[in-house]
Amino acid sequence: MEIRMAVTKTPKYAVSDSGDSVEIVERPKGGLTAILADGQGSGTFARITSNLVVSKAASLISEGARDGAVARAVHDYLYAIKNGKVSSTLTIISVDLDTKSIVVSRNSNCPVIIKKRNDIKILDEYVESIGFHKLMKPSITEFALAEDLVIVSFSDGILSAGKKTGLMMTVENIVDLVRESCPEEIDSLAETILESAIKMDKGKPSDDMTVVTVSICPYYDQKKIRRMRVSLPF
Repeated sequence: MEIRMAVTKTPKYAVSDSGDSVEIVERPKGGLTAILADGQGSGTFARITSNLVVSKAASLISEGARDGAVARAVHDYLYAIKNGKVSSTLTIISVDLDTKSIVVSRNSNCPVIIKKRNDIKILDEYVESIGFHKLMKPSITEFALAEDLVIVSFSDGILSAGKKTGLMMTVENIVDLVRESCPEEIDSLAETILESAIKMDKGKPSDDMTVVTVSICPYYDQKKIRRMRVSLPF
Protein backbone atom coordinates (compact mmCIF):
# COMPACT_ATOMS: atom_id res chain seq x y z
CA MET A 1 0.00 0.00 0.00
CA GLU A 2 0.98 3.63 -0.41
CA ILE A 3 0.28 6.69 1.74
CA ARG A 4 -0.45 9.89 -0.17
CA MET A 5 -0.88 13.35 1.30
CA ALA A 6 -1.59 16.67 -0.40
CA VAL A 7 -1.90 20.23 0.86
CA THR A 8 -3.27 23.31 -0.89
CA LYS A 9 -3.61 26.68 0.81
CA THR A 10 -4.03 30.38 0.16
CA PRO A 11 -4.06 33.42 2.45
CA LYS A 12 -6.92 35.83 2.94
CA TYR A 13 -7.23 38.29 0.07
CA ALA A 14 -4.77 41.21 0.34
CA VAL A 15 -3.03 39.61 3.35
CA SER A 16 0.49 38.29 2.75
CA ASP A 17 0.71 35.89 5.71
CA SER A 18 -1.67 32.96 6.10
CA GLY A 19 -2.90 32.20 9.61
CA ASP A 20 -3.08 28.51 8.68
CA SER A 21 -0.03 26.26 9.08
CA VAL A 22 0.50 22.67 7.96
CA GLU A 23 3.29 20.21 8.72
CA ILE A 24 3.82 16.63 7.56
CA VAL A 25 5.97 14.50 9.88
CA GLU A 26 7.42 11.00 9.61
CA ARG A 27 6.45 8.88 12.59
CA PRO A 28 9.38 7.26 14.43
CA LYS A 29 7.95 3.72 14.08
CA GLY A 30 6.70 4.16 10.53
CA GLY A 31 4.01 6.21 8.85
CA LEU A 32 3.14 9.86 8.37
CA THR A 33 1.23 12.50 10.29
CA ALA A 34 -0.40 15.63 8.85
CA ILE A 35 -0.90 18.53 11.27
CA LEU A 36 -3.23 21.47 10.46
CA ALA A 37 -3.57 24.51 12.71
CA ASP A 38 -5.57 27.70 12.19
CA GLY A 39 -4.45 30.51 14.49
CA GLN A 40 -6.91 33.01 15.91
CA GLY A 41 -7.45 35.97 13.59
CA SER A 42 -5.47 36.43 10.39
CA GLY A 43 -2.19 37.82 9.16
CA THR A 44 1.17 37.75 10.92
CA PHE A 45 -0.16 37.29 14.47
CA ALA A 46 -2.27 34.28 13.46
CA ARG A 47 0.66 32.90 11.46
CA ILE A 48 2.92 33.04 14.52
CA THR A 49 0.31 31.21 16.60
CA SER A 50 -0.35 28.44 14.08
CA ASN A 51 3.38 27.98 13.42
CA LEU A 52 3.94 27.63 17.14
CA VAL A 53 1.21 24.98 17.37
CA VAL A 54 2.30 22.82 14.43
CA SER A 55 5.98 23.05 15.36
CA LYS A 56 5.28 21.87 18.92
CA ALA A 57 3.01 19.07 17.70
CA ALA A 58 5.54 17.93 15.08
CA SER A 59 8.31 17.82 17.66
CA LEU A 60 6.26 15.68 20.05
CA ILE A 61 5.12 13.29 17.33
CA SER A 62 8.68 12.80 16.08
CA GLU A 63 9.64 11.90 19.66
CA GLY A 64 7.02 9.15 19.74
CA ALA A 65 4.19 10.78 21.71
CA ARG A 66 0.67 9.55 21.03
CA ASP A 67 -1.63 11.86 19.10
CA GLY A 68 -4.11 12.44 21.93
CA ALA A 69 -1.28 13.28 24.32
CA VAL A 70 0.21 15.58 21.67
CA ALA A 71 -3.03 17.57 21.35
CA ARG A 72 -3.29 17.98 25.12
CA ALA A 73 0.37 18.95 25.49
CA VAL A 74 0.18 21.52 22.69
CA HIS A 75 -2.94 22.99 24.27
CA ASP A 76 -1.22 23.25 27.67
CA TYR A 77 1.78 24.90 25.99
CA LEU A 78 -0.31 27.47 24.11
CA TYR A 79 -2.45 28.16 27.18
CA ALA A 80 0.64 28.70 29.33
CA ILE A 81 2.60 31.01 27.04
CA LYS A 82 -0.43 33.07 25.93
CA ASN A 83 -2.21 33.10 29.33
CA GLY A 84 -5.37 31.60 27.85
CA LYS A 85 -5.95 34.62 25.62
CA VAL A 86 -5.16 33.10 22.21
CA SER A 87 -6.80 30.11 20.54
CA SER A 88 -6.04 27.85 17.60
CA THR A 89 -7.74 24.95 15.94
CA LEU A 90 -5.72 21.75 15.65
CA THR A 91 -6.34 18.68 13.51
CA ILE A 92 -3.91 15.76 13.48
CA ILE A 93 -4.29 12.93 10.95
CA SER A 94 -1.90 10.00 11.41
CA VAL A 95 -1.26 6.91 9.33
CA ASP A 96 0.50 4.74 11.91
CA LEU A 97 2.30 1.76 10.38
CA ASP A 98 3.28 0.45 13.82
CA THR A 99 -0.33 -0.06 14.95
CA LYS A 100 -1.69 -0.50 11.38
CA SER A 101 -4.27 2.18 12.11
CA ILE A 102 -5.36 5.69 11.22
CA VAL A 103 -5.94 8.19 14.01
CA VAL A 104 -7.80 11.49 13.59
CA SER A 105 -7.50 13.96 16.47
CA ARG A 106 -9.71 17.09 16.25
CA ASN A 107 -9.87 20.36 18.11
CA SER A 108 -11.61 22.25 15.34
CA ASN A 109 -14.99 23.62 14.31
CA CYS A 110 -14.42 22.04 10.89
CA PRO A 111 -15.33 18.39 10.28
CA VAL A 112 -13.07 15.71 8.85
CA ILE A 113 -14.56 13.71 5.97
CA ILE A 114 -13.63 10.05 5.53
CA LYS A 115 -14.43 7.99 2.46
CA LYS A 116 -14.01 4.20 2.74
CA ARG A 117 -14.67 2.86 -0.74
CA ASN A 118 -18.27 4.10 -1.26
CA ASP A 119 -19.10 4.91 2.37
CA ILE A 120 -18.81 8.46 3.72
CA LYS A 121 -18.31 9.28 7.39
CA ILE A 122 -18.24 12.84 8.74
CA LEU A 123 -16.41 13.51 12.00
CA ASP A 124 -18.21 16.61 13.23
CA GLU A 125 -18.55 16.15 16.98
CA TYR A 126 -18.42 19.51 18.75
CA VAL A 127 -15.02 20.09 20.32
CA GLU A 128 -13.24 23.14 21.74
CA SER A 129 -10.27 24.78 20.05
CA ILE A 130 -7.01 24.72 21.97
CA GLY A 131 -5.58 27.59 24.00
CA PHE A 132 -8.59 29.24 25.65
CA HIS A 133 -9.85 26.88 28.34
CA LYS A 134 -7.71 25.38 31.09
CA LEU A 135 -9.19 21.91 30.60
CA MET A 136 -9.45 20.56 27.06
CA LYS A 137 -9.60 17.18 25.37
CA PRO A 138 -9.51 16.31 21.67
CA SER A 139 -12.06 14.26 19.78
CA ILE A 140 -10.19 11.12 18.72
CA THR A 141 -11.26 8.56 16.11
CA GLU A 142 -9.18 5.48 15.30
CA PHE A 143 -9.81 2.82 12.67
CA ALA A 144 -7.92 0.10 10.85
CA LEU A 145 -5.57 0.90 8.00
CA ALA A 146 -7.04 -0.21 4.66
CA GLU A 147 -6.81 0.47 0.93
CA ASP A 148 -9.23 2.73 -0.99
CA LEU A 149 -9.42 5.30 1.76
CA VAL A 150 -9.65 9.10 1.41
CA ILE A 151 -9.55 11.61 4.29
CA VAL A 152 -10.17 15.34 3.90
CA SER A 153 -9.54 18.08 6.45
CA PHE A 154 -9.77 21.85 5.96
CA SER A 155 -9.69 25.18 7.78
CA ASP A 156 -12.76 27.33 8.40
CA GLY A 157 -11.90 29.60 5.49
CA ILE A 158 -13.22 26.82 3.25
CA LEU A 159 -16.55 26.53 5.08
CA SER A 160 -17.04 30.29 5.33
CA ALA A 161 -16.44 30.78 1.59
CA GLY A 162 -19.30 32.55 -0.15
CA LYS A 163 -20.87 34.12 2.94
CA LYS A 164 -20.34 37.61 1.54
CA THR A 165 -21.50 36.67 -1.96
CA GLY A 166 -24.52 34.60 -0.91
CA LEU A 167 -23.24 31.41 -2.56
CA MET A 168 -22.10 29.52 0.57
CA MET A 169 -19.82 26.49 0.64
CA THR A 170 -21.38 23.65 2.63
CA VAL A 171 -20.12 20.36 4.02
CA GLU A 172 -22.46 18.68 1.53
CA ASN A 173 -20.65 20.44 -1.35
CA ILE A 174 -17.33 19.05 -0.12
CA VAL A 175 -18.78 15.58 0.49
CA ASP A 176 -19.99 15.49 -3.14
CA LEU A 177 -16.44 16.24 -4.33
CA VAL A 178 -14.99 13.59 -2.01
CA ARG A 179 -17.54 11.03 -3.16
CA GLU A 180 -16.42 11.49 -6.78
CA SER A 181 -12.71 11.25 -5.94
CA CYS A 182 -10.36 8.27 -5.97
CA PRO A 183 -7.38 7.62 -3.64
CA GLU A 184 -4.87 8.05 -6.48
CA GLU A 185 -6.04 11.60 -7.24
CA ILE A 186 -6.01 13.40 -3.90
CA ASP A 187 -3.81 16.17 -5.30
CA SER A 188 -6.55 17.17 -7.72
CA LEU A 189 -9.20 16.71 -4.99
CA ALA A 190 -7.42 19.21 -2.74
CA GLU A 191 -7.07 21.64 -5.65
CA THR A 192 -10.74 21.27 -6.62
CA ILE A 193 -12.00 21.96 -3.09
CA LEU A 194 -9.79 25.02 -2.75
CA GLU A 195 -10.71 26.39 -6.19
CA SER A 196 -14.42 25.87 -5.47
CA ALA A 197 -14.10 27.88 -2.25
CA ILE A 198 -12.18 30.67 -3.97
CA LYS A 199 -14.81 30.88 -6.72
CA MET A 200 -17.54 31.27 -4.10
CA ASP A 201 -15.61 34.27 -2.76
CA LYS A 202 -15.45 35.68 -6.31
CA GLY A 203 -11.71 35.12 -6.50
CA LYS A 204 -10.97 37.07 -3.30
CA PRO A 205 -10.74 34.69 -0.31
CA SER A 206 -12.41 36.25 2.72
CA ASP A 207 -10.30 34.14 5.08
CA ASP A 208 -7.21 31.92 5.03
CA MET A 209 -8.03 28.66 3.25
CA THR A 210 -6.29 25.29 3.60
CA VAL A 211 -7.18 21.79 2.42
CA VAL A 212 -5.35 18.63 3.54
CA THR A 213 -6.07 15.31 1.83
CA VAL A 214 -4.80 11.87 2.82
CA SER A 215 -5.31 8.55 1.05
CA ILE A 216 -4.25 4.92 1.13
CA CYS A 217 -3.73 3.40 -2.32
CA PRO A 218 -2.57 0.09 -3.77
CA TYR A 219 1.14 0.07 -4.62
CA TYR A 220 2.61 -2.37 -7.13
CA ASP A 221 6.15 -1.16 -7.81
CA GLN A 222 8.88 -3.19 -6.09
CA LYS A 223 11.00 -0.03 -5.79
CA LYS A 224 9.77 1.77 -2.70
CA ILE A 225 10.65 5.31 -3.73
CA ARG A 226 9.45 8.13 -1.48
CA ARG A 227 8.56 11.45 -3.10
CA MET A 228 7.69 14.91 -1.88
CA ARG A 229 6.49 17.84 -3.99
CA VAL A 230 6.37 21.47 -2.87
CA SER A 231 5.21 24.63 -4.63
CA LEU A 232 5.58 27.98 -2.85
CA PRO A 233 4.73 31.09 -4.89
CA PHE A 234 6.08 34.38 -3.51
